[in-house]
Amino acid sequence: MQVKAETTLIEHFYHWEETTPNKVFLKQPFGDAWKDFTWQETGQQIRKLAAYLNSIGLPPKSHIGLVSKNCAEWFICDLAIMMAGHVSVPFFPTLTAGQINQILAHSGCKVLLVGKLDDWKGMKPGIPKGVRCISFPAYNPDPDHVQWDDIMAKQKPLSGNPAPAPEDLMTIIYTSGTTGNPKGVMLTFGNLASMLFHSQQHLRLDIPDARLLSYLPLCHIAERGVLVNAVLATGATVYFAESLDTFAKNLAAASPTHFGGVPRIYAKFQQGVLAKMPQKRLDVLLKIPLLNSFIKKKIRKALGFAKTEIFLVAAAPMPISLLKWYDRLGIVIQEAYGMTENTAIVTITPRNKVKYGKVGKAIPGTQLKIDPVTGEICTKAGGNMLGYYNEPEMTAEAIDTDGWLHSGDKGELDADGYLSITGRVKEMYKTSKGEYVAPAQIEIGFATNSYIEQICVVGEFIPQPIALVVLSELANAASKDSVAESLRQTLADLNPTLKPYERVQKIVVVKEPWTVENKRMTPSLKIRRIEVEKVFANKMEGWYEQPGEVIWEL
Repeated sequence: MQVKAETTLIEHFYHWEETTPNKVFLKQPFGDAWKDFTWQETGQQIRKLAAYLNSIGLPPKSHIGLVSKNCAEWFICDLAIMMAGHVSVPFFPTLTAGQINQILAHSGCKVLLVGKLDDWKGMKPGIPKGVRCISFPAYNPDPDHVQWDDIMAKQKPLSGNPAPAPEDLMTIIYTSGTTGNPKGVMLTFGNLASMLFHSQQHLRLDIPDARLLSYLPLCHIAERGVLVNAVLATGATVYFAESLDTFAKNLAAASPTHFGGVPRIYAKFQQGVLAKMPQKRLDVLLKIPLLNSFIKKKIRKALGFAKTEIFLVAAAPMPISLLKWYDRLGIVIQEAYGMTENTAIVTITPRNKVKYGKVGKAIPGTQLKIDPVTGEICTKAGGNMLGYYNEPEMTAEAIDTDGWLHSGDKGELDADGYLSITGRVKEMYKTSKGEYVAPAQIEIGFATNSYIEQICVVGEFIPQPIALVVLSELANAASKDSVAESLRQTLADLNPTLKPYERVQKIVVVKEPWTVENKRMTPSLKIRRIEVEKVFANKMEGWYEQPGEVIWEL
């Protein structure tokens, strides 16, 4: 369907509720069984929850918190908050008690919708007194809370189709943040409508009977701004991933028409393929005309992508070698660039005009410029945020007096308008030799090595950078000698391409993976560089002085 620039998310919902009431909207897995929610059934639950929120005496446009893993009720809550005329404030389901306390207090939420969580018991002490909590059904509801099933049994559904104005505040999204406390990004209904309108051709919203798998955190702008937007605009069916263990099975069941992920997800898929079919054998099979097409189809089906027409990647640089590997399988992955502050997408790679090393061209309605002094990427677009909630000074730092949003990313534009990301303005550091190093660009050079799962280049107080790496599952299945030799070869290939002061002196294999739980990754799977550096700060000089190019943490 043709998406209009002014149509808000809740208005898209009303359309499908009325025109396709019996079509399945949401599919929630419970083991091998699936619970289906039609548009009409979902609408009844949304309308009852909206009516309940309106019955408890909240002022108009109150802030309502939502903390849960992805599930059908997440969608229902988000739409009910919109329908009731309030502002949703979604939280990462991995927050600690202290973290959720800080954000609830900052955002001023008086109601919290509590759903599918791994550790509600640990999170619960952080909920301020006076916050009314409502528990989802089916996910160990807290008996101290208002119960979802009671609301559904007793509440009459809200009638009519109340619609917001495009300039109304829709949500406050707290960025996961690689440093400091999260900031609350204020986005309007018009911000999300504008982004979708201007990117609809790239996202192929015209594909019939669209199906999507929701697995990235719904509180993050990538899933909220792109997947939810696309689903409600097209009337697609959403499948959910029940857990990490069932992800592959749920993906196969969904057989999505559209798929988006971060580079790490695509690298994991690659490693899974190569674990069953080594690269040399795959290369041979792809060169045989009669087998080429069969092998490609077999791999796509095994990954769950037999019917996928659009592949997107964002949130971090996608290694060129990985893009080319997928190209050989007939999978064209489009890179997109954006951030919470400009509603997820400001550039995207045209599917038929891919340029490796670039994150695409500005979507219509978006202006890009590179600050001539700092090299920072700045944007003007309909998706640009109102500002940071309750943080006027931070807002003034981010949005200048001419209305340009300063991204914090460094970049370059080529003659055709393609953007490349060259690092973070604040992540550059100075070595003990006094030279500035941009670690992100060096890290990309290690992407060709399938033995490396995670990498962080550091070295602020040593003469040359060193690379801290976490090994992949492929490496863990190989001998230590072969892994070390592979890492040395990667270093030998990479260093000649770098400036002398950028050349990596050592590769240090660390023992513990970097995860959200140990605070070395954000909930959106970005490495917290400062946290990683802090953990290993007192070891770096010793590693630097050790003989050999590859060192194993003891």
